[in-house]
Amino acid sequence: MKIRILGSGTSTGVPQIGCICPVCTSADSKDNRLRASAIIETDDSRILIDCGPDFRTQVLHLPFEKIDGVLITHEHYDHVGGLDDLRPFCRFGAVPIYAEEYVADGLRSRMPYCFVDHNYPGIPNIPLQEIIAGQSFMINDAEVLPLRVMHGRLPILGYRIGRVGYITDMLTMPEESYEQLVGVDVLVMNALRIASHPTHQNLEEALKNAQRIRAKETYFIHMSHDMGLHEKVERELPKNIHLAFDGQEIYL
Repeated sequence: MKIRILGSGTSTGVPQIGCICPVCTSADSKDNRLRASAIIETDDSRILIDCGPDFRTQVLHLPFEKIDGVLITHEHYDHVGGLDDLRPFCRFGAVPIYAEEYVADGLRSRMPYCFVDHNYPGIPNIPLQEIIAGQSFMINDAEVLPLRVMHGRLPILGYRIGRVGYITDMLTMPEESYEQLVGVDVLVMNALRIASHPTHQNLEEALKNAQRIRAKETYFIHMSHDMGLHEKVERELPKNIHLAFDGQEIYL
């Protein structure tokens, strides 16, 4: 199994427009953070998690290969703004979009031309599949378990695929979700910045949750420029906890 981090940044991306802070002006490519997204490859599946407005840029340099499904964590623009750019991948066939009911309703409202009853040439073939937290489903031979996390007061989804856990935009999660993550080898999880935030984990909260979940390796994503310089922060983390970076490949 392989995880490719397409984007490790928060909703504004890094560099942030108009900012001249040390992170936004850094020459280190690991300080450039596109909007959060990842591809997980199993023996027979390529699964995209979230499809934000940077998706086209993120995949232009990658091999052009079939996407077997797209897992949506929630409906915020930085996680769904690139869905129309899935059109080229529809040459391989339909690209199912998996989302819980209220998110699917939001996508139908926001992008009605993609989900009409009678398709017409040129629109993406991205049928919506509604899923429920706690109820696993299959993408080819890969078992996917959606799990509940809270983005402030907004209920959103994280995912477990085999020995991988993927969580973004979380502030808290119920006890059941911790139990569903027992035994993961790799955890990809959000850590927005050093200071606290009303709807996202900060670094301290993310470290506590990483230590509770006890994955063999943890990688932080959805980071703003306020997280600080990659090289500096990475040196201060426990040896099995890391800041992810765009383009990173993680193998199990």
